[in-house]
Amino acid sequence: MMRILTCALLLALLGLSACNTVSGIGKDIEKAGEAIQGAGEKGKK
Repeated sequence: MMRILTCALLLALLGLSACNTVSGIGKDIEKAGEAIQGAGEKGKK
């Protein structure tokens, strides 16, 4: 359990370190949402 938590925390820190600004974080979240939405639309077909 602790190993999973540590890995999740490291991945989150890596992801956040890639975003230099609040604007960058918003753009990253938007792109992730678009990717998820696209995958969902492909699954419906």
